[in-house]
Amino acid sequence: QVQLVESGGGLVQAGGSLRLSCAASGRTFSSYAMGWFRQAPGKEREFVAGISRSGGNTDYADSVKGRFTISRDNAKNTVYLQMNSLEPEDTAVYYCAADRKYSDVVIRYGYDYWGQGTQVTVSS
Repeated sequence: QVQLVESGGGLVQAGGSLRLSCAASGRTFSSYAMGWFRQAPGKEREFVAGISRSGGNTDYADSVKGRFTISRDNAKNTVYLQMNSLEPEDTAVYYCAADRKYSDVVIRYGYDYWGQGTQVTVSS
């Protein structure tokens, strides 16, 4: 089992940047595919970005492609989400997720472990 703790959220103006971090417990972080999701008020949680165990494969929602970058440091048990050119529509609680059911691929669904979330608010 892995425990996930997100950090780095906050209030930023439109056009600004934030970097989210997700620290994972345990010594098997490199065996987990990782993902970032978000949930805005009144909306369903949605996939934002994912990264494979090795970091060699990534995937992004169309709405963030070209603006957000997911990366991981397996030595530090941490996954990051660099968010640039933020828009008010990016306002949401951002969640980190982990899963180890599959091989070195990116997944959009079926994550088993979730963090508590970090709030990102983008003002216009």
